[in-house]
Amino acid sequence: MNRSTPPTFLEFFAGGGMARLGLGDGWSCAFANDFDAVKAETYRANFADAEGHFHTGDVFALTAEALPTADLAWASSPCQDFSLAGARAGLAGGKSSAFFGFWTLMKALSAEGRAPPVIVIENVVGLLTSHGGDDFTALCGVLSEEGYRFGALEIDAAAFTPQSRPRVFVVATRLEPGELEGGSAFHTRAVREAAARLPDDLKAHWIWWGVPSPPARNTDLAVVLEDDAAVTWNADERTQALLALMAPTHRQAVELRVREGGRSVGAVFRRMRGGEQRAEVRFDGLAGCLRTPRGGSSRQTLLVIDNGVVRSRLVSPREGARLMGLPESYVLPRSQTAGLQVIGDGVAVPAVRWLAQSLLEPLVYSKTASLAAE
Repeated sequence: MNRSTPPTFLEFFAGGGMARLGLGDGWSCAFANDFDAVKAETYRANFADAEGHFHTGDVFALTAEALPTADLAWASSPCQDFSLAGARAGLAGGKSSAFFGFWTLMKALSAEGRAPPVIVIENVVGLLTSHGGDDFTALCGVLSEEGYRFGALEIDAAAFTPQSRPRVFVVATRLEPGELEGGSAFHTRAVREAAARLPDDLKAHWIWWGVPSPPARNTDLAVVLEDDAAVTWNADERTQALLALMAPTHRQAVELRVREGGRSVGAVFRRMRGGEQRAEVRFDGLAGCLRTPRGGSSRQTLLVIDNGVVRSRLVSPREGARLMGLPESYVLPRSQTAGLQVIGDGVAVPAVRWLAQSLLEPLVYSKTASLAAE
């Protein structure tokens, strides 16, 4: 896998640059783009070379002439229209349709003979089932039309960090997959069913990427938390109001840990169940999926039981950054709301690193090996 220069990539909907961090220092970012000013500022704060390649603005305003040739294109397009918690407008939705701005650029590069040989499209798991699977079929269709073969993997950040965050990674390529095909624990039921729904002509282009499972995670939610004295706790009245929103099974889980003594940490979301607001707690060592302050099930709450005393507080942006696998040196926006926006819209860094190490790098370097053999 020797190569004189690192492989290059284009990152669309780059946010705070979490995909770039996941790809790592063995890759060179040739171009990055995001529309959101807060995310753009965060990206620039974390990457000294940003002025040379980061473009702030609408993806629809970009042209192929502005893009360098690269080995890989990464797109984490807005997921609200695919989210299981959203309205599921699918590819016709106003935000997820931003994907077509990206795809217009890929088609233009293809017409110029400069299409990236590898494309990664990352999104929520709802992409696989949106509109009964029609949106995923449409995605596979446009990939096929441009000469790409493709496969999907459902990777949960929980395999790497203490956060339940399943995401779909569609990896498309014009290169030969070779020994990279095979079985994988990331071929979840949702992925298998999505592949089975494809028409025969698209099934012929499907690749079962053989990405191995990572070593077992050895951290839990409690490990990433700030010191109790360094955070702001809710007033007891607010904690009691939160407990009052819990269904009996969740309240019993709390009471059990109160009786047991010691320290327990749980993650709480407020949800609508049967037209009523409920608070649901989990004590499995995982945070629920981090959201933006404006989206899904709103901001996540921590419930800490310490020697029979129950306290609650909100997850901090820095704790969220740790749950995403970001380094302590990662520069967050000063505003808590802005920090949670950047974090909640991001991709878990260790999941990208595992994908890059197990699949993307061997695939891209296979191109180098093929060219050297010619």
